Amino acid sequence: MKNIFTYLLIVFVLSATFVFAQEAAFNTGKLGVYVGEYGRIRMFTPDTGGVKQIERISVLVGMNKESVFDYQNDADVEVATSLNTSPTKSDFEINGTFNNAYSSAPPNILEKLTVMGWNDGGYAILKFIITSNEVEPFNAICGLDIVPILDGEYGLDTVTYDATNNIIRSHRGATNVGYKLLSEPLVSLKSIEWFSGYEVDTNYWNWLNAGSIEPQYVSTTADGPVIITSHAPKQVAKRGTITFYYAVAIGANQVEMLANMNEAQSKYKLITDVEENNSVVKNFSLHQNYPNPFNPSTIIKYELPEEGFVQLKIFNLLGQEVATLIDEQQKAGTYNYHFSTGNLNLSAGIYFYTLNAGYFSETKKMILLK
Repeated sequence: MKNIFTYLLIVFVLSATFVFAQEAAFNTGKLGVYVGEYGRIRMFTPDTGGVKQIERISVLVGMNKESVFDYQNDADVEVATSLNTSPTKSDFEINGTFNNAYSSAPPNILEKLTVMGWNDGGYAILKFIITSNEVEPFNAICGLDIVPILDGEYGLDTVTYDATNNIIRSHRGATNVGYKLLSEPLVSLKSIEWFSGYEVDTNYWNWLNAGSIEPQYVSTTADGPVIITSHAPKQVAKRGTITFYYAVAIGANQVEMLANMNEAQSKYKLITDVEENNSVVKNFSLHQNYPNPFNPSTIIKYELPEEGFVQLKIFNLLGQEVATLIDEQQKAGTYNYHFSTGNLNLSAGIYFYTLNAGYFSETKKMILLK
């Protein structure tokens, strides 16, 4: 059902974007990104009709040595993969949510995936929200399963960890693909030579828990490497979430890849839109946006006295939702969300923004000028 080497593409052309049956893709002008039905991410240069550089990126969520959620054995569709035609944080956005119904094996989780891209950008940002449906809390170790195919060919490439920039680098000849965990420190990096049937829970568990960052791995066969990454385990309760971000940057050489990665990191700072205040916050609060009226951007400030699930949404005068700005677990602190009308194509007028966090809910009015 999910053979790594074959897939059927039925393409409908919509400007620089493409839509598939429960699959979606976009082209930035320098990078083509495709997300399959079950959450497999592929990347091409300069577009989806060009040269494949990444065969697959997919998420891993480990519970114990016999229970690891992975794309090949577990993932099924909860919410179909789709192209967001009105993204608020990027020029292109693909979304999808995947469950464990294919195997019904633990861990019982939902993977909410968002892939973001920007016009003329040789990079993409991957956002993963993992929600537990397990009855009991468990320590989840999360990471990625990455299969490179540099310049459309498997094998004989090298995986190098750039400790100065905290970037995992796939390279063979001039072409460079970089992977960087943006939201927290990388604690484990392990590469192996691809072999048929490697996708086994005990294998994944051991690789996720390698416990060190491998400085370099050199592929010696035509099969090529598989890269396994992970960050520190986190306890997740029932309906609790874990959110993490990776950037992927591609360049014709190392210098170009690093420049693209720097741009991706700048975008990450904008899309997370967080300026946390380390002072103690005693009460929930939602502040008036500033400036108000605004065009085309404004800042929405709010404060959380405790960690919890947070939603920040925009509505029009009819009460219709026009944008979801925040939909994730956040720590206690002070946050400033930089809201831009971007590709929303909103008309001038009155809008409302609502913050829901735990038992707290508040709505305020803002005015968009044109």
